[in-house]
Amino acid sequence: MIKKLYKIVIVPYTVFLLYLMFFGMGRFQYEDNLITVEPVFSTIKFIQGANSWKDIVLIVIGNVVMFAPFGFLGWIFPKLIDLKSLLFTFIPAITIVEALQYFTRMGIFEVDDILLNTFGVYLGWLCCRYMEKRFSC
Repeated sequence: MIKKLYKIVIVPYTVFLLYLMFFGMGRFQYEDNLITVEPVFSTIKFIQGANSWKDIVLIVIGNVVMFAPFGFLGWIFPKLIDLKSLLFTFIPAITIVEALQYFTRMGIFEVDDILLNTFGVYLGWLCCRYMEKRFSC
């Protein structure tokens, strides 16, 4: 039952997530193409300079949690059950999305986003494996 629901929900969820990445949360088109390639340190700087915990949770934790559902993609595409295959598919896909943000100037290409999003997929994959063992999904 849960796999059928997942198959129905993941497509509109993906569209919603793409909307957020390009147009949501007060986004606007930047004057210049922006890129942040300083892994981890840029997130640490963001956390240190954040105005509130809400900003930290929304941006940093959101970049992880919002991508956890993609850890379940093996339910739709059996080849993606394996973590290595899943990550080798996800990392180029999210890199393309980040590049589109850069080229359209509707966001910033950030290596940290790729790392945090991938970590979210990994956590989702762990959750999926746990659910399958525990509940026979």
